Amino acid sequence: MTVPAHPSEPALRVSCTEGVATILLSRPGKMNAVSQAMWHDLVKAIEELETDETVRVIILRGAGDNFCAGADIAEFDTVRRNAETARAYENLNARAFAAIRNTRLPTIAAISGVCFGGGFGLAAACDLRISTPDALFAIPAARLGLAYPVEAMGDIVATTGAQMARYLTFTGARIDAARARECGFLLEIVPTDVLVSRADEIAAMLAVNAPLSIHASKASIAAALTSRAEDFSRAQGLGDITFESADYAEGRSAFRERRPARFKGR
Repeated sequence: MTVPAHPSEPALRVSCTEGVATILLSRPGKMNAVSQAMWHDLVKAIEELETDETVRVIILRGAGDNFCAGADIAEFDTVRRNAETARAYENLNARAFAAIRNTRLPTIAAISGVCFGGGFGLAAACDLRISTPDALFAIPAARLGLAYPVEAMGDIVATTGAQMARYLTFTGARIDAARARECGFLLEIVPTDVLVSRADEIAAMLAVNAPLSIHASKASIAAALTSRAEDFSRAQGLGDITFESADYAEGRSAFRERRPARFKGR
C-alpha cells in the first residue's frame, strides 16, 4: 500500500509484511522534510493501520541517508505566513504527533542522518527509537523564531528529560547519537548497515506478543508520565480487558503446553 502525499509525489509510503507496517518518509532530495500534505497523509495512514487487525507494529523511517529534516521550511511563507495559518499548521503537526503517540500499535523509529525539528517530534512520539552512529538530533525552533507544539513538547520532555529538552529548544544545538542515548532518547545505536534489519527484528519480537497487553502497557506508561486521573482510568480499563480476553486464555494454555502462544488481539 502506498499513500501519496501528492498525486505527482508519493512522499509517504506504507508497506505491510507479516504484521509489521513500515511508514517511509520518502523525499530523500529534501532530507525527507515533511510537507503540509505529508502531515495530513501521516495521520490518515496511521488511522488506516489502526483498523487493520493484521497489523501489530509500526516502523517509521526515512528514505536514503536521513530520517527527517523536520517540516518543509520552503512552505512556511505560505502555510505559516501569519498567526492564523501558523496555528492551523501547528494543529496539523500536533495531530500527526498524537496519531503516533496514541495509536494502539507499538511504534519504532529507525533513525539515520538528520533528525531535526518536526522529525525529532515524530521520533519522540514513537515508543522505541534506534539510530545509526552518525545520526544528529536538533530542535531549531528558537533559530526560526517559532514555538514548538505544546503536546509535542511533552513527548520531548518524556524522552530526553526536562534539562535536555530545555537545552535542545533554547539553543537549537545539535547532539550526536551517543549523547541522545545517554539522555535516554535512544534505545540502541546500531551499525548503519543493520538499522533496517534491527528495526525489523525488534518489530518481529513485538508482533508475536499479545496486542491487548501491549496496548494496556502503552496506556499505563502514558498514565505514569502524565499523572492524569483520566489516563489512569483508561489504562485500568484496558488492563481489565486483558483478563477477559481469549488471548489471556491462550497465553495460559501455551505456557502449560510449553508452546508458542498464538495471539489474536481479542
